[in-house]
Amino acid sequence: MKETVLDVLMYLFESFVDSEDEPEPDRNELREELERAGFRDREIDRALDWLDGLNSADAVANGPGPGLMTVRIFDRFEQERLDSSCRGYLLHLEQIGILTPTQRELVIDRLLALDATDIDIEQVKWVVMMLLFSQPGQEQAYARMADLVFADDPGWLH
Repeated sequence: MKETVLDVLMYLFESFVDSEDEPEPDRNELREELERAGFRDREIDRALDWLDGLNSADAVANGPGPGLMTVRIFDRFEQERLDSSCRGYLLHLEQIGILTPTQRELVIDRLLALDATDIDIEQVKWVVMMLLFSQPGQEQAYARMADLVFADDPGWLH
């Protein structure tokens, strides 16, 4: 089975999203858990590096960002990797107040860091969820995003 970095990240996200009682696991604990789950070393390394990038991005997210009236122009590379539906979805999330302009930039950065050839809206949704979950004070935005994600996928409703 060929797993992608996003598969590994989604596994971690789903495994740890409800474990509020336990402290955040360190890199070695995450690696051991992923090895037990059957993921390959290469994908584990890439996923852990991706998470490091997300954590280092938290400092940027708390700093000054673009103003409220920004216009985002996607360069050629971004346009090749993020089709018009993905770009439109990101801008929609910003317009409805789920993402700030700074968070939008972080999501774009993390999407491009996936090194996936075809990025789709489902991947955008999961990266947004992971970003919001990782940032303190974003519980309301995370809950709104979760409502959007799970409302679109009736298989998640119990």
